[in-house]
Amino acid sequence: MDIYIRVIIILGAGLMVANIIRYGTFMRSSRDVLSSGKKKDRNFQIFAYVLLIFFLLGYLFIGIFSDPDLMMSQILFFGSVFVFIVETLMFRLVDTAKTRSIDIAEILVGVIDTRDPNLNGHSRHVQMLTMLFYKHLPKHLKKDINPVSLEYASLMHDVGKLGVPEAILNKPDKLTDEEWVIMKKHPEMGLKILDPLKPFDDVSSWILYHHERVDGKGYHGLRDDEIPLPARLIAIADTYSAITMRRSYKEPKSHEEAVKIISEVAGTQLDRYLVTIFLTIPKEEIVACIPEDMTSVMGTSGL
Repeated sequence: MDIYIRVIIILGAGLMVANIIRYGTFMRSSRDVLSSGKKKDRNFQIFAYVLLIFFLLGYLFIGIFSDPDLMMSQILFFGSVFVFIVETLMFRLVDTAKTRSIDIAEILVGVIDTRDPNLNGHSRHVQMLTMLFYKHLPKHLKKDINPVSLEYASLMHDVGKLGVPEAILNKPDKLTDEEWVIMKKHPEMGLKILDPLKPFDDVSSWILYHHERVDGKGYHGLRDDEIPLPARLIAIADTYSAITMRRSYKEPKSHEEAVKIISEVAGTQLDRYLVTIFLTIPKEEIVACIPEDMTSVMGTSGL
C-alpha cells in the first residue's frame, strides 16, 4: 500500500509539473492584441503561476518528508487532474474567443473593402500573404513577432480608409496632389479608429508605417531598420496584392510579373533581405492565399 501511495503522489507531482509548463507557455503566448489585457490581469496570471509552483513544492514535501495516507495521496492526485481540466477548458475558451474575434474583424474589414471596389478582398489577401510570409521567416526574425498580433495588424492595415471620402477611393483617374495628401493620411486615421482598443497600441506602429520605403521616401520618411519589421513584411504582402489585383484603372498582373516588379524595387521601396525570403516561397503557396471570393479580380490567368 505504501508503494501505491507514493506512486499516486509521484504521478500527481508529474502532472502538476506539466500543468506549470502548459500555463507558462500560455502566459508567454498571451501577449498579443487579443490577450494582453490590463496590468491587473497580468498580475493575476503571475500570482496563479506562483501558486502552481507552491502546490508542486507541497507535493514534493509531502511525498519526501511526510507519511501520507491513501486519502491524502488521492486528494493530491485528483487536485492535479482538476487543474489540468481547468487549464484545458481555459485554453479552449481563449482559442475560441480568438477565432471568433478574427472572424468578426474579417467581417468588419469586408464592410470597409466594399466601400472601394478596387479594394474588395484586398485586406484579407494581405493578411493571408503576411501570415504565409511569417511562416517562411527564419527563426531569428520570428522570435520578435507575435503571430496573432501580426495577423490582426495585417488584416487591419487599411482600416483608416474608412476616413477617406468615397469620391477619392473610387476615383478611376489619377489622384490630384490634394487628394493624395488625404489618401496618405489613412494610416493615421487607422490609429484613431483603433485607439479605443488599447491592446492595439503595441502594433500601432506596424499599421502606421506599412507605407514606408527603405530608401526613406515613404509617408513618414523612415528608412531601413527604422521601419518596424512587421511593417516591412506587410509592405511586401501589400505590394504583391496590389500588383496582382484588378482595379478600375488597371488590369491585374500575373505572379511572374509581380515577382519581377518586387525584385526591381528591392532595396529602394522594399526591404531587400525580406524580398529575398519572400521570393523563396513556392508559387503554389502564394497563389493559394487568394481568398475564394477574390478569384475574379486577380490575375489568375498568369498564375
